[in-house]
Amino acid sequence: MGYTLNFSAVWRSFDLLLEGLALSLGLAFVSIAIGCVLGLVTAFGLLSKSGGFRHPARIYVTVIRNTPILVLVLFAFFALPQLGVKLGKIESFVFTLSIYSGAYLAEVFRGGLLSVPHGLREAGLAIGLSEMQIRSSVIMPLMLRNVLPSLSSTLISLFKDTSLAAAIAVPELTFEARKINVETFRVIETWMVASCLYVATCSVLAALLRQLERRMSIPR
Repeated sequence: MGYTLNFSAVWRSFDLLLEGLALSLGLAFVSIAIGCVLGLVTAFGLLSKSGGFRHPARIYVTVIRNTPILVLVLFAFFALPQLGVKLGKIESFVFTLSIYSGAYLAEVFRGGLLSVPHGLREAGLAIGLSEMQIRSSVIMPLMLRNVLPSLSSTLISLFKDTSLAAAIAVPELTFEARKINVETFRVIETWMVASCLYVATCSVLAALLRQLERRMSIPR
């Protein structure tokens, strides 16, 4: 017997999918904001001449980048409470995704910092700027322009990674889709709609980020 598509059951619960989508976006934006701070600090650590900063930064990046994110999610939710660190479902996932994104963004920022000409530092010192002023007013703006395409890709990737939050029952888009699927048995329809929401959202994010890249690009 052939399968007949019927989207009515999915449309009745479409508001739940939209709520899950909103939560997914929130998780991604909060995580990448925290991850940017972690990544930037780690990037400076990776480039530090002091082994006390460089070695811990290198260990952090190596361990996190070589561990599957799902393992990190499950460890943070199930193992950390055994060590006395108790977090809610959403807080636990944001913590994990922030740590995960920080490790990847550290390499992005490191490459961006290396792309800034060394002569700019000497020029800044020559006109009387402090090291902090050179980093905040000269190096950082140029570095951010250089890494914006990679930063955009990381944000979109993180948004898609929020689907793993369903593993610990965070009510994001994938969790809500799975719930509708179980309740209605409309497997194809549910995942078709969820997939379309993911594709549409990623496409909008990509278009907005490309527009931001064009605005921040250095005129040639």
